[in-house]
Amino acid sequence: MKAPPRLQALIDEGLVDSVVRQLMSGKEATVYVVRCGEETRCAKVYKEADRRSFRQAVDYTENRRVKNTREARAMAKGTRFGRKVTEAIWQSAEVDALHWLAAAGVRVPTPHNFLEGVLLMDLVTDARGDAAPRLNDTMLSPEEAVRHHASLLREVVRMLCAGIVHGDLSEFNVLLAGDGPVIIDLPQAVDAAGNNHARRMLLRDVGNLRNFFGRFAPALLGTHYGDEIWQLYERGLLRPGTELTGTFARETGPVDLGKVLREVDDAREEEAARRLRMRTPRQ
Repeated sequence: MKAPPRLQALIDEGLVDSVVRQLMSGKEATVYVVRCGEETRCAKVYKEADRRSFRQAVDYTENRRVKNTREARAMAKGTRFGRKVTEAIWQSAEVDALHWLAAAGVRVPTPHNFLEGVLLMDLVTDARGDAAPRLNDTMLSPEEAVRHHASLLREVVRMLCAGIVHGDLSEFNVLLAGDGPVIIDLPQAVDAAGNNHARRMLLRDVGNLRNFFGRFAPALLGTHYGDEIWQLYERGLLRPGTELTGTFARETGPVDLGKVLREVDDAREEEAARRLRMRTPRQ
């Protein structure tokens, strides 16, 4: 097929030889199958910010670093330059997460290059060598559901041990490769230790997996892996090989209201200090 304009830079640089076909078009990007020498890969072309339906909520972008205070001020003011910086940070977050997680042994596509808003990475394939389907497009036996659910929980644990929470994990961004599930779509990935919403996002990710696989294996609907995983993580006991039980005993007893209010005050002070740092230029 004719190369889309956004892929021309990669062709000019010799990173891509030809475009085979469009693979999919989603809320944040369009993905193409491309040829790179003897290899078949995929190119993820990010959509312009004003053409995407996915909004970069502050919950996701909290604690992401910028190069300097000029960029921080521009982002805070929402100027054209600031929006450009925000978009670049959003895109590079996925590239960084893929490199970090691939090095940690997490089942994600291996990234190769990132140029002009296009991410070049491995094409995930099924047992026949065709592009792997999304988990949402598959039918599973109860045994397959239990097996793939356990496999993805191991990946979630491995990700968390590497300091990352996916933040938007569901059956829509997992591919079923010939050798098992592969996690994709990571621009909204968050720092587990540095983002105040990380726990809520991890619980939602694990809950999404439970609800999907529970359609095929109803016994999974009664599990509480998310709470168990996060508690082990908070206590410093979580490891990639940690055996999970799916059970979780919630602490009972009176609520320490004073402690809750102190945590709220601390969070407000941290946010005020962060905003002050963003407004104050470095000397």
